[in-house]
Amino acid sequence: MVTQAAAKRVVDTYERVNNRANKAQDEELLDTVEGGQVHEQSKADYATLKTWPKDEQKAYRTAFFYQERTYFIPRRGEATWFAVKAKSSYGQRPTTLMIFDKVGGTYKMVMSLYTGNEASVPRLAVDRNGFAQVADPSKPVGSLAPHDLTAAVQDLYVSGGVNEGKKLAASKPKEQAVTAHHNSVKNGAADGMATLKFFAEAPAHPRVYALRTADGGVLAAFPAAHKREALLKPQYRSSHHLVPDERETTLGASQGPVITDEIQGQGLANLSTTSARILELDLLHVDSR
Repeated sequence: MVTQAAAKRVVDTYERVNNRANKAQDEELLDTVEGGQVHEQSKADYATLKTWPKDEQKAYRTAFFYQERTYFIPRRGEATWFAVKAKSSYGQRPTTLMIFDKVGGTYKMVMSLYTGNEASVPRLAVDRNGFAQVADPSKPVGSLAPHDLTAAVQDLYVSGGVNEGKKLAASKPKEQAVTAHHNSVKNGAADGMATLKFFAEAPAHPRVYALRTADGGVLAAFPAAHKREALLKPQYRSSHHLVPDERETTLGASQGPVITDEIQGQGLANLSTTSARILELDLLHVDSR
């Protein structure tokens, strides 16, 4: 078990080292304090930062800080990790829920999910001694278990939500994912000369983190991933090729009949006996071939 004082030192260290690493674009330094899905995204940010608008590059390199922190620390023996809710000085969506877990014996940030406002994060349950109450990610809460959320979100992109995805309640992240699927079916890619399809992909870091909420539900931070494939239709393959955009080129794609993009990310969901709602879905294009 980590004490609140020790947890504060962990977050302070992350804040300081992350700011230094972002300014210098030092992936090796960042690796000392960051892991999990959030690190997969950070590595892609570093690789592609030069393609961003100048003002966004400057903002990314500018130091930011976590304020008004609340620590959620499980009782000894119940978890290797702890959560922190805070307000960040970075970006337009200040409230963030962070997960810090042991990676190679060192506490590192493994998930960080920004939400639009503090009210969007449900109140978390604590016992009479102030310890956060951990939930079993494999145990269903209503129609889904926290472990099921990765596949449910993938289904939104792959099928438009006709399978596992239909168990998710209406939300903006769900609507955006389903719209992406329908647009891919309707429009394809390359002005209709190519199909555009989504496929399930294993998250780089599959661990799910779950805490009980004060109203009896569960708040789950889960990994998300899928692949997006543009493929020239047979009648165009002898005379055309797909041309990767600047980001795809930077991430490794080249001209050819097919371009496959890997998407990795993280999500936050509120589960109850009556609904499973995605609160936030943070996906990033991290690789292309």
